Amino acid sequence: MDVKKSKATVALMMMFMMLFLVNFPGCFSAASQQPNNKKSTHLKPHNGFHSSFLFPVTGNVYPLGYYSISLSIGNPPKVFEFDIDTGSDLTWVQCDAPCTGCTKPIDHLYKPQKHILVSCEHPSCGVVHFPESPHCEKPDDQCDFEIDYVDHGSVLGVVVADVFSLRFMNGSLIHLPLTFGCAYDLKNPGPYDPPAAGVLGLSNGKASILSQLRSFDLTRNVLGHCLSGKGGGFLFLGDDLVPSGMSWMPVSANSKHYLSSPAEVFFDGKPTGIKDLKVVFDSGSSYTYFGFQVYEGVLTLVSKRVGVFPLRVIFKLFLRN
Repeated sequence: MDVKKSKATVALMMMFMMLFLVNFPGCFSAASQQPNNKKSTHLKPHNGFHSSFLFPVTGNVYPLGYYSISLSIGNPPKVFEFDIDTGSDLTWVQCDAPCTGCTKPIDHLYKPQKHILVSCEHPSCGVVHFPESPHCEKPDDQCDFEIDYVDHGSVLGVVVADVFSLRFMNGSLIHLPLTFGCAYDLKNPGPYDPPAAGVLGLSNGKASILSQLRSFDLTRNVLGHCLSGKGGGFLFLGDDLVPSGMSWMPVSANSKHYLSSPAEVFFDGKPTGIKDLKVVFDSGSSYTYFGFQVYEGVLTLVSKRVGVFPLRVIFKLFLRN
């Protein structure tokens, strides 16, 4: 989850992108065109198009700073827009419980029913809190959750289980009880309200929507999103739409995040000595950033490269051009 960025931030990011290259032992390719139906040579299809889901994606990197899809929840189904986030495991939606800090009108909020609340002793509650254990006074207490984001935003709510209406690529419709968060206390530190009603958790954690679908043996544990530079794109769950000609990179199987194999930072085409970096692939963040120690090393290299000109002067010149 991230906040909308200003023009100045985007411009500075572009300057750093011209100077630096992070080298991975492998690379990714992405397609902005509509997918073809060619099967991947790397993954055996689970059950043809019966096992894959395809969702149109709206949004852009700038000026919106979000990509989202629409999903239907409940009976009768109600449509909600979700920010797609491979850095989060738990899916959540703004909830009329009532809500503090919600950004959507009350008639656009999810309205929970008492019978869908997940109890503290339910296995789903343990999955949400893993590797820790839920803290409840009584086993039949409701299962609460709290998420803190790196942008200092936070979400507090209760875990529920309700029906999602999902359509396979062959057109057949299924209704599945999935676990997600009913968020009733939101804090957004940014100057802009997020456009979506919630976050679609797509990480490698067991609480993610993809992991839950896999537990029903409905699809392979594969996801991808192809995004256009002009905005929009598509998200797929399942292995039927993996584009041909892809390059593959190993990711850690022991983390709920998608961690790359060790990466190395190059500056001006030369190795910097900054290596063995673990990089998280997070579709919920609109820009790439380093940890503090790596950032300090990068800043030193940039300062030496620009010489006597202060960074703020270089930045102003860059903006003018």
